[in-house]
Parts: sequence; structure tokens; C-alpha cells
Amino acid sequence: MKTWKKVLGVSALALMTAGLAACGNQKEASKDSEASGDSKTLLMYQVGDKPENYDELMKIANKRIKEKIGVTIDLQYIGWGDWDKKMPTIINSGESYDIAFAYQYVANAQKGAFADLTELSQKYAKDYMDQLPEMYKKGNEVDGKLYAIPVYGNAWAQQVLTFNDQYVKKYNLDISKVDGSYQSATEVLKQFHEKEPNIAAFAIGQSFNASSNLDFPLGKDYPFAVRLDTDGAPKIINQYEDKEFQNNLKTLHEWYKEGLIPTDAATNTTGFPLEGNTWFMREETQGPMDYGDTILRNAAQQDLTSRPLTSQLKTTSQAQMANFVVSNTSKNKEKAVEFLNLLNTDPELLNGLVYGVEGKAWEKVGDDKLKLLDGYKPNEHMAAWNTGNNMILYTQDTITDDQIKQRDESIEKAQTSPILGFNAKTDNFKTQLSSIMNVMNRYKANLNTGSIDPEKTVPELVSELKKAGWDDAQKDMQKQLDQFVKDNK
Repeated sequence: MKTWKKVLGVSALALMTAGLAACGNQKEASKDSEASGDSKTLLMYQVGDKPENYDELMKIANKRIKEKIGVTIDLQYIGWGDWDKKMPTIINSGESYDIAFAYQYVANAQKGAFADLTELSQKYAKDYMDQLPEMYKKGNEVDGKLYAIPVYGNAWAQQVLTFNDQYVKKYNLDISKVDGSYQSATEVLKQFHEKEPNIAAFAIGQSFNASSNLDFPLGKDYPFAVRLDTDGAPKIINQYEDKEFQNNLKTLHEWYKEGLIPTDAATNTTGFPLEGNTWFMREETQGPMDYGDTILRNAAQQDLTSRPLTSQLKTTSQAQMANFVVSNTSKNKEKAVEFLNLLNTDPELLNGLVYGVEGKAWEKVGDDKLKLLDGYKPNEHMAAWNTGNNMILYTQDTITDDQIKQRDESIEKAQTSPILGFNAKTDNFKTQLSSIMNVMNRYKANLNTGSIDPEKTVPELVSELKKAGWDDAQKDMQKQLDQFVKDNK
């Protein structure tokens, strides 16, 4: 998954101009598709970097899609750096498109930007919906209705600390004691830093959020959380007032003072390439479909080893990790849902997109296994996590039957968040949220990267948040959460 998102500092006018220009170009692309004689070409927006062999992949895919359901797909990629600018412009302009990777799923569903798929999904995507675990359905309900076809990917998520094996082996470092906390990694980080003071011991940057065993009703960027180990009804707290979270911030600050974290971490938006040798330890997110470090190693094209940081948890954010929505402006809603069903139930179609061209990048070596060939390249296929149903992907021949068994057992055993399926309505405290985010923008990066002393700064942050209306927002959300718990007993 994408670890870093580029932040571009441009004026509001430039944002609007760029967004509108992009919309115009994409509308023209859609018109061109229709002019070619196929009036059933669906316009679809996807986030991320377009594969270098995009034309070859889509030619193969569209041939099969047309054979199966009589339409083709005009798939338009929007890069990570442009996503937060262009997608709001597309949605707010009322542009007619058919399918998109969901942008601000709950908020845009509540304001009517996405089609209600509650009945459409049962009629045109029943094969796939019957395969989905309940957590995906529950986690994507908004006011009792479904507005997305989610990708069945990592049903649970766990934060891990990932080590670059080339340095572990070179200096004979023992990472076995790293288990369940940042603090447990202190000694090995110090040992590495003594050997390689010019390489990032803990490679983090501006977008980093410290982890803990919490869930976040509005996402990690906001100062609202629920502890997972609290008895009784879940309570919304400010994670920056939580003792365990504060201890994590203190550890990160100690690391920063000792040079274990880059000095420019709070302003660094570039990141540290996974495949590079500029880092020793980093934080990553893993789930059952990653088969341990298999997927990370594929992406890095080098050996990596991860150690657990948090528990395996099923959350609303995981259920909504990769949603595809149908625009309310679409004139092809039924066909759009039918395509999403095909994408998530046809192994030949999905594997060709996720692994690349069969025979060049991979070959089947069994009914549901494949072998990667020398022609496999990370930039010549689509990402598994945000393309389609991971359960119908062929597994690599290096993955054992025991690993598959462990995957399935872990999905059953993973902890479920007490707020799974809770989607807060923020209409009543929009003004306060805006003020709260203004405060967080001044403090978050410095605190989470360890760049400033939390013992001094956290009290200041809490005071500023209260002035911004934190108590009003918490009270409203807590009332909604209490009702959600009551309704779901």
C-alpha cells in the first residue's frame, strides 16, 4: 500500500484550474470512447500510478469484459499527489462518470454523490456479495444503506515494524525481542545507529502517525479514539491524553534526540523507497493476504523481516480500505455494478490485471497457484489491495498450504473493533472539526515524529483543542456512538 502521499503547495486558484482542466480532458476521453461506436464504455477513476504497460493490460482485460458483459472500461488513473484535489472537483462539478475508487466514502455517500447499491448489489453482484465477510457489509453501511462494492482484501490490519535484512545480517543484529511496542526496538536501533549513523534508523516522515491499540472513528489524523481494551460501552477519548499513547510519543522523542529518527522527519514528504538501502526500520501495515512479508518483499525486491507492533484488528477503516462506488450521475448503474461483480469473481480477468500479462510476467503451475517469471516487474501490473477480490487471486508457488490455512484462521480469530460499522455524522460540528484540524496541522507532524517534547507540548495541544471545540464534537459523537451500540445489541 502507498506509504507516502505527496503534498503539493499550490494556490486554491491553481488547484481549481488544474482540477477543471483534468475533468475536461477526462470528459473528452469518455466522449472519444463513445464516438468509437461503443456506447457502453464505462468511465472509471482509479487512484495511484498507472502501470507502464497500461495499454497492453487494458486491451487484454477489455476483450474479456466485453465477451462477458458487453461493455468496455475506460480506466482513468489519478496519481496520489493529485487525488485529493481532482476527485473532489469531479464529484462537486456533477460530472457524469460511472465508477470510482471511493473518495471520502461516508461524507460523499451522505450528501448523495454515490448511488445507493443496497438493492443493485444484490441483483447485479450477488455472486460476489455472497462471498464477502459480514465485516465488509457492516463496515460500509451508511445510515443503513450500502453505497460501495468493497474489495475483499485484508480483512484485518496490523501495524508492524519492518527491518531491512541486508543490515540485520551485515551487523548480526537480533530483532527477535522487538514485539508489541516501539520501546522494544530501542536497543537494536541504537546498535544499528552506531554502525551506520548516516542511514535512517527509523525511517519516517511528515505523514507518520504513531500507532497504538486504538481505533479511530474519524481516522488517525483526528484527535478522537476508542481504546480496544476498555470494559463496557466504548468511549471516545483524545488519544493524546491516553497514557499508553503518550508513552509512545515519549519513546519517539527519545529516539529523535538520539538521532534514530531523521532530523527533517516533520517536514519530509519524499519518503524512503521500500526497495532502497536508505533505511533500517520502518512501520508498515500488513494483513492476512500479505502472507507475512511476502507481498512487501515482492514490492521491495529485497529481503525484509517484520515484527508485530499492534494486534490484528477488524475495523471500519479496513472494511472501507478499498471501496468502489457508482456515481449518482451515471447512466449505466446496473452495468457498472455488473462489471464490479465480474472483476471480483473472474479469476482470469483479475489475475491478469494484478500480476501482469500471463506468459510474460507469470505462469500457472496448478489450479490456483502461479510462478513469477523473469518478466515480472512491479510497475507492470495493478495493485492487489485496490483492484479486486484477493480471495480469487492465484497464490505464488512460494506460499505453502500451511500459510493459506493460517491466513484463513487469522481472519476468523482477529479481534473486532467495538466501533466496527460506526460512521459518525459530522454535520452538527463541522465548524469545530475545521478548527480542530487547524490545531492538529500545527502540532501533529512534530509530535508524531518525535521532533518535540510531548511532556511539554501535549498539554498545550489539549488546551488548544478544547478552545477549538473538541468537547462539543466529542459529546455529539459519543451520543451517536451510544445509540449505535444500543441499536446493534
